[in-house]
Amino acid sequence: MDVGGLLEDCLAAAETHQSSSTADELGAKYCSCRDSLCAELASLLQDAMQMKWPFVPERWQYKQSVTPNDKTNLSDLISKHLPQLLAFLKASIMAQEASSALAVVFLVDRFLYWTDESSRLLKMTKLLHRRYPDSPLAPQLVIRQARVYLNSGKLQKAEYILSSLINNCGATGCWIYQSDGDRALVQAVSVQVRGMILQKLGLWRESAELIWASLVGYYSLPQPDKKGIGTSLGILANILVSMNDEDFHAFRTNPDIDFASLFGGVRNRLLSAAQAAKMAVVYSQYTSLYVLTNVTTQGTCLLSYSFSLECPASQRKFYLQRAREAFATGLLTKSEGDLVTSQQELHTFLKAAYSITVAHKWLGDPRQVVKKAGQDCQEALANFYDYCRAGAQDKDGLCAEIMRLVARVKLLWGVDPFPNSEKGSFIPDSYRSVKDPSVRFTLQGFSKIMQRFQKYHASLCETTTKHCKGHKEDTDGGKLCLTALGTTFGTLNTECGDEGGEPLKHLRQTSDMCTTMGSTDNLGSSWQELPISSGSPPPRGSGYAGSCAVGHQADVTSQSCISTEGDDNRSDSMSQSADENKNQNPRDHNSGFGSHAAPTSPTSNRPSLKAGSGSDAPQAGIETLDTEGSWVDGASARKQSEAEAGVDSLSQLALRSSSSSLGDSFGSQSSWEKISADPSSPVHTKPRPNNLAKAEPCQSMGSPGSDGSFYSESSGSAVDVAYENRASRWKARPSHRPLPLESLVHTDVETEVDPAPVKLANPNPPAAPRHLSPAATETSTGSSFEVLEVKQNGTQHNEMTCTEEGGAPPGGNPLCYSCINHCKLTAVAPGRQFLLREQDYQALLAGVCHECLLRRLQSDEMQFKLDKLRTACSALHLKFSKATGLWTARETCVYIGDEMGMKGKQRMAIWVQFLHQEERLSSYVGKDYLKPKEIQFHLKDVERQMTAQYYVTEFNKSLYDKEAMAQIFFIPSEALLILNGDEVAGCVTVEPYMLGDFVKLTNNTGKKEDKFQATKYGLAFGHFTYLLSGGQEVVVDLQGWVTANGKGLTYLTDPQIHSTRAPRGPSNFADRGLRYFLEEQHGPECNEVCELLKLPPLAARQHIGRQIS
Repeated sequence: MDVGGLLEDCLAAAETHQSSSTADELGAKYCSCRDSLCAELASLLQDAMQMKWPFVPERWQYKQSVTPNDKTNLSDLISKHLPQLLAFLKASIMAQEASSALAVVFLVDRFLYWTDESSRLLKMTKLLHRRYPDSPLAPQLVIRQARVYLNSGKLQKAEYILSSLINNCGATGCWIYQSDGDRALVQAVSVQVRGMILQKLGLWRESAELIWASLVGYYSLPQPDKKGIGTSLGILANILVSMNDEDFHAFRTNPDIDFASLFGGVRNRLLSAAQAAKMAVVYSQYTSLYVLTNVTTQGTCLLSYSFSLECPASQRKFYLQRAREAFATGLLTKSEGDLVTSQQELHTFLKAAYSITVAHKWLGDPRQVVKKAGQDCQEALANFYDYCRAGAQDKDGLCAEIMRLVARVKLLWGVDPFPNSEKGSFIPDSYRSVKDPSVRFTLQGFSKIMQRFQKYHASLCETTTKHCKGHKEDTDGGKLCLTALGTTFGTLNTECGDEGGEPLKHLRQTSDMCTTMGSTDNLGSSWQELPISSGSPPPRGSGYAGSCAVGHQADVTSQSCISTEGDDNRSDSMSQSADENKNQNPRDHNSGFGSHAAPTSPTSNRPSLKAGSGSDAPQAGIETLDTEGSWVDGASARKQSEAEAGVDSLSQLALRSSSSSLGDSFGSQSSWEKISADPSSPVHTKPRPNNLAKAEPCQSMGSPGSDGSFYSESSGSAVDVAYENRASRWKARPSHRPLPLESLVHTDVETEVDPAPVKLANPNPPAAPRHLSPAATETSTGSSFEVLEVKQNGTQHNEMTCTEEGGAPPGGNPLCYSCINHCKLTAVAPGRQFLLREQDYQALLAGVCHECLLRRLQSDEMQFKLDKLRTACSALHLKFSKATGLWTARETCVYIGDEMGMKGKQRMAIWVQFLHQEERLSSYVGKDYLKPKEIQFHLKDVERQMTAQYYVTEFNKSLYDKEAMAQIFFIPSEALLILNGDEVAGCVTVEPYMLGDFVKLTNNTGKKEDKFQATKYGLAFGHFTYLLSGGQEVVVDLQGWVTANGKGLTYLTDPQIHSTRAPRGPSNFADRGLRYFLEEQHGPECNEVCELLKLPPLAARQHIGRQIS
């Protein structure tokens, strides 16, 4: 059945307006198609036209007692009769029967969304809506548009639609609600999707509160919405896995959230997440896709808990087995030969197959089997990447191949059917012990919750409605315009590459002119042309603006220049090589990632394996691309950069090795420490050129026996920087949180660089990495990692043992696995710091602080560069929390896709897909340096951006307290440690793909763009961060996406931080940077936003420059 062809026929009918047939002939065709429908479909269409429900219900969705006839899904009915429905849709359009046409669209919407065909259906909806504005448009279709915007990265437009529905009690066009419960349902779904937006932005606590509000709404309906409840519980479980423990405690104890009513006395974050996911499984047990999604989430929660510090060593195997059972349950939701047509379903099957392999690895299953299963998962992910970009004619074959590989993994692990006494249900009998919680949520209570959001959503509607590009009748009278959200056009270009954004331009930029880039895709035009899933990058020829961290498609016009300053005098021109885009290699499905020995000299480098992007891949233009810059030319600059990066010790994690592994992370057959060269590795590893002696050859290391001493419980928690009280708001409490490190960025415009390092202004700062010269010898007492000796030849000798005492040492992070397991140094062979042993995995999966991670992976000799694209590999997915100072890892599988078509002088953007990405249907963009770089560059990229996110979250709270409804967000950044066997072979930072008009508000010196109202909020934010940091830091170089009047929502990326908490560097101007901000960019006079927040005037404060020696 060619669904795409049928939809094209319907879309063509909607676009033409004309027909060669007479009205009588069209009417007869309409009646014939209507009469051919089965009775059940005819009844559903009649109910849809009469607006009986705002969302098409499943039979089991609102019933307490479900009969055998109810255990079916609407998708089965739609799938069986889709050709007849689409024929009726076309006939309705041709006969100008708008109500019938929109009713069919309403009925088939969800089915087509899960078969990745929403694009044409929503375009058709838009055309019908404009032609027949008085015909009712179902809230389900309006919210579907918001979901598509969310998936494609147009968050501002998604927020506008949702805010309109929330603010207007679900009002949309001419739709008439049958009851208050229906209005509450629409608001509950709207607030749920908005929670997903904040989840995508990495605002875990805020998103959890919105998801909780949706749960209250679903439970308070006259008949609770089991489908909605299950969906929200599954989303909440995913949020809790990513949330830090401090935010979880605040969420759980919030007096407005009756957490115990749903989860009883469960107090652990990960176990609460697992319980939420299990409840979601039970609520959605009659739909295989929902069961697969939620049970995979449950297994992920249990797997994470098994590695956490809270899990007793004696219980670890128990929780690993429970995780394995959950993944197996998901894999059994489809039998061999069953049709799978959903991109989300395929992605989740792959995640379940990979995750069950990880569980078996840690349960001690044979290494060869683990390796084989891992290779099957990698091959399946490579096929999935192609599936997401394939035409309809190729998808069936790719889908069949993916499911064949999943079936092989099931066979390898002996996934057998489970006892299930209820026909039509997809869950084991063991899940039926979960009972409905006794909750007392009411519609009145839900209404009160929604009133708390009223001012925010009303303000957002006010700031955007006036800029709507639709017809006047689309916005008057409560009618919701689907097509437009006013955003600024134009960009402020960055003159030089730095962490604030390296310019990637179509034209070479001169010092007195700004590059202008036109886009062939008008972003204010039809939204149906936008990519709607992770497999849908922007169309060929679309504009790309912004950082490499986030793929930004944008309309960009000329704008006065604001450049970001740096120290490198090399010009940064950007050009797209046609030859490079033409000479592209196909992906390598079988490129296994075995362990390989780190090169011991420059002569040991392998030939470059770099491949261009696939010739059939859609290309996106890049206007600016963030860079972390190459090491500055010259010996003195190199020494300075070495001092900035710090010298960190090798692994201090002295847990004993067990007999099992993940086949060396699906790579070699060797033990955890044993390494072998894999010439097919797509990662180019290179010793950093210097004048030091060559490193000694790697030596084989024995695997010590396990003594089970890796677990040490800690009751401590990180102390946050917080306000003493409202009266003395700017007094900061002592903090044990790691302070932000310097952002190491090297740019392309000459500027002043102070060669002398800056001493810490705070006489008693929290622990920070030691910065040593090559000949230095220093012992750190503030971390579990201690640098014992660094010899003149650059070879690091480290010794390390872990004591069995609990609790972190003075100055250590009480939440860090490595700090809690006090370490002393033992012999570690040189050149082996990138080979991960079992204890390394244990530490990373449990969580390590920023200092410990840098000490573990710091290298002044080894550099990394991705040299092969279109390759699948295993990886560690690392997230950083500024609130706790912890990096937490998850084992995942990643596909390094095509280049995005443009490069900057320092960095390139790559499409990336990985199994544990936050949004399965969203696109993610990876960034890698064009020249080999040390891993710490990537890690500090993430740390810097998440530090800015921490600051802006506090800033938003202050805005909200003063009823200023503008909100600023920083796009979250994460890291993927690429593995070759058990050896770290590279690093890529990843961020969600964003669409919109990219602008630059400020740079990293004194320049600012006053024509944007958002700049006032940006300057007030800098003022705020300066005060919150005790006069030691300021966040600058603000760039991203703003609404047309600067109010409402602003999304930023790739900031810089001037800080005296870290040595001065090429883009961290330290005290001079603070002066730039205080005296020039912000200036002595506060703007109205600063005054609204009652920020103390900067003119009356002396910045900490006087403390600099």
